[in-house]
Amino acid sequence: RPSGETESCIPMPPKKTAAKPTQAAKAASAVKKGEKIHKRQKIRPTSRFHLPKTLRLHRAPKYPRRSAPRENKLDQFRVIKYPLTTESAMKKIEDNNTLVFIVDVRANKRQVAEAVKKMYDIQSSKVNSLIRPDGQKKAYVRLTADYDALDVANKIGII
Repeated sequence: RPSGETESCIPMPPKKTAAKPTQAAKAASAVKKGEKIHKRQKIRPTSRFHLPKTLRLHRAPKYPRRSAPRENKLDQFRVIKYPLTTESAMKKIEDNNTLVFIVDVRANKRQVAEAVKKMYDIQSSKVNSLIRPDGQKKAYVRLTADYDALDVANKIGII
């Protein structure tokens, strides 16, 4: 001992005993080591994968996307342009009880029949249509036996 030093009582730190590791310590060691997790593989019996069916709700718009409803672009006045007054058309009127019209190219047979019914108050039994080489659509409207094509043509002003 060096001189001048007195003996003093210095408390010694207690000896470490093996304490139980805390939960945080366990987690830290597990992260360092990397736990061996044996996750079981899902068995897929088929080779096709279908997404699960989920809820599909109907649309419920907050406001209409169109301010006003669309107007009918092909009303009866636009469907029928004019009646045809050629010799062959006159022959059809006399022999086959059929009226011949030039109609809108976008109009179908039902629309032509409906337009003739609305404009001239006559029933048609069938409608044949063709597109002419000049690009216009011609419609042959055959009338029912109740109506005479000659009378209707006179009323329209064809003859």
